[in-house]
Amino acid sequence: MRRPNLFGLVHMRSNEDSYSSDHQDDSLDNPNNRKKNEYEIDVRTYSNDDNMGNSSDNNNNLNGSKSFNERGSAETMDLEKSDIEPTEQVLQQGLSSRAVQFIALGGAIGTGLFVGTSSGLTQCGPAGLLTSYIIMASVLYPIMNAFGEMVCYLPGGRGRSSQGSAAYLVSKYVDRSLGFATSWNYYYCYAILGATECTAAAAVVEYWTIKIPKAALISIYIFVIVLLNFGPVKIYGETEFWFAITKILCILGLIILCFILFWGGGPKHDRLGFRFWKGDLAFANHSAPGNTGRFLDVYTGIIKAGFAYILGPELVSLTSSECEDQRRNIAKASRRFVYRLIIFYCCSVLGISVIVSRKDPTLLTALSANKAGAASSPFVIGIINAGIPVLPHIINACIMLSAWSAGNAYMFAASRSLLTMANEEGAPKIFGRINRMGTPYVAVAFTTLWFCLAYLNVSSSSADVFNWLSNISTISGFIGWGPSCIAYLRFRKAIFYNGLYDRLPFKGPWMPYTIYYAFAWVVILSLTNGYQTFMHSYWNVSDFIAAYITLPVFFALLIGHKLYTRTFFTWKWYKPVEQIDVITGLEEIEEITKEIDENRKPPSSIWQRFIDWLI
Repeated sequence: MRRPNLFGLVHMRSNEDSYSSDHQDDSLDNPNNRKKNEYEIDVRTYSNDDNMGNSSDNNNNLNGSKSFNERGSAETMDLEKSDIEPTEQVLQQGLSSRAVQFIALGGAIGTGLFVGTSSGLTQCGPAGLLTSYIIMASVLYPIMNAFGEMVCYLPGGRGRSSQGSAAYLVSKYVDRSLGFATSWNYYYCYAILGATECTAAAAVVEYWTIKIPKAALISIYIFVIVLLNFGPVKIYGETEFWFAITKILCILGLIILCFILFWGGGPKHDRLGFRFWKGDLAFANHSAPGNTGRFLDVYTGIIKAGFAYILGPELVSLTSSECEDQRRNIAKASRRFVYRLIIFYCCSVLGISVIVSRKDPTLLTALSANKAGAASSPFVIGIINAGIPVLPHIINACIMLSAWSAGNAYMFAASRSLLTMANEEGAPKIFGRINRMGTPYVAVAFTTLWFCLAYLNVSSSSADVFNWLSNISTISGFIGWGPSCIAYLRFRKAIFYNGLYDRLPFKGPWMPYTIYYAFAWVVILSLTNGYQTFMHSYWNVSDFIAAYITLPVFFALLIGHKLYTRTFFTWKWYKPVEQIDVITGLEEIEEITKEIDENRKPPSSIWQRFIDWLI
């Protein structure tokens, strides 16, 4: 049979139903390797950044594009020398449209928003906290647009790598060594965040009872997360869909409740207004007095907001290789990201600032006693002050589900990142194994070991472990955004070099100017996130290590890979634009998208149009 490979431009002839990879090796050029078995591949186009030829045959297929260096045409390759055997399994496109959209809306919403805002409110004040969340949203939005443009252009097909991962994009458009460092940075960021969420989820139960051992709770959470990620991706998508709906309804309900309490609609009929914004309540001046103190309140809030926002764009782009109708779904998710930023984050923080004072005795007592879950949630404290019963228990259940959901999402992200690294020669090949359900089971099993860091909570207070792990993961996220911004700039340069800008299916607004703005913020935050440890009376060794340990690790990975590949002294720290492949697979994904659009039935009723707009 003859079967097309979407992104390798490869065609396979076989008596069995099999797939081929988009990554071929140098065995293409050896005629002695041909016809060693019954499988042959007809290679239409092939490119390799390390050994570029001078062919420009692909120009005839691309209107107005410049030449791209290629090797080979109409050649055959023995599958014994290829990267993927005909019997090997691949990732499955099992994520439905609704799953992708709701993962985009609520996939990364965890304890950072529900609980982490309490310390931000007391240290920064309501004005400082809201301002910081707005600034952080303005940084994250162009990063999401950058991911959206790159992933929608070539979203990846059923293969052995997640082509929407940040590390893959950095390797493809910038440099292999930078991609290697980025990949491991993201991997332990995902893994540590997963452990963090398991720690938080176990601590949430203490709001109801302390009789259940923490180790038992952590074991239950990890077991369920691992079980969901060992199954087909469709199961993960469905569970995240319902998790996301729960979180979205909870947040929307809380925002509406805050609005009602603002006008005095609670049981006590006490009109709150902006009373907690008046006088010295607006800013905390926690580090210094006057204008300097207010500036540092905002800056500290930006760093703290990073934990709530962290890895949002990456989770959306990671689904690209495993979702249906890829271009349409990823583009819709990218466009709607701004609503998630405004509604779920900024409006939630505004609501918190209305119903709780930064000097609230209950809030200060909960933080000083390291109370977990709803006990230290500003939402719950505001509701208790308003005299509303029962609701705090419901919110605590939502917080627990949110932590569980976020841990589930980070396991998915970590396993796909490790899978991609294994297939891009950034990790041992064993992590690239996929079972018949399309699950990278070895990567999931290895990531489970990282999740066991949550057991640190058994012997340490949950708040200490939570804060230390979240600090490390937040800085890892900041550092990861930097290479992602660079990858987008190189991608954009290659698109214009080849004259393909008109064929971009998704174009973010105000690009690339906003990405320069985001990149500047990312660099500043990566270098100064631990500024407070250098101030008088704030020095703390553990805080300093948490703030800066990721930087030397990242550069050690980068330089180490450069030395290992003997490219450190070549002064080629990024690919020349003519070697960046933005052509391979373009016509195929355009044809598939065109066919899907032609067969899509337009909605006929108002309800169908609403559902089509929603998902």
